[in-house]
Amino acid sequence: MGTVYAFFADGFEEVEALTVVDVLRRAGQSVKIVSVTPDEIVVGAHEVSILCDVNFENCDFHDASLLVLPGGMPGAATLDCHEGLRKLLLSFADRKRPIAAICAAPMVLGKLGLLEGKRATCYPGFESYLAGAECVDKPVVVDGEFITGKGPGAAMEFALTLVALLDGTEKANGLKEAMCVTF
Repeated sequence: MGTVYAFFADGFEEVEALTVVDVLRRAGQSVKIVSVTPDEIVVGAHEVSILCDVNFENCDFHDASLLVLPGGMPGAATLDCHEGLRKLLLSFADRKRPIAAICAAPMVLGKLGLLEGKRATCYPGFESYLAGAECVDKPVVVDGEFITGKGPGAAMEFALTLVALLDGTEKANGLKEAMCVTF
């Protein structure tokens, strides 16, 4: 089992980011919260401060099993501007490794051309950034190695989809039941 890396920047959407980290850790996954800013403390879009596990520059990602980009603004825009993250995403995609992005963050993948010919979803109004993708109005869309989510309301389904991807449907369904998730 590898490590899931979730990338945070000031202005991240707390519900999306923390739901994914929490649910994956409940599933037994090793999850590292990575700051793409010089500071290890990042502040969410709704003023929730988080101490990240590590800074981007201090990781080599050799054990990465999944990369996760939470949405929120300007968090997703900061992720999009981080050259090291952009290179990592392209390398991961070249190796057909799973990449997940929710809300505004699929724009990062779209601007890199990674969603061309793929089905994807995103926060309403960000579709224009998903160059060449077929935009689907669903909470969560999986197409090949790309998992995209619509927004904060889709955070739990998005997180459970990631658990199913990494640990199987039975594990995801067990967590769903244990957490009293009713969708």
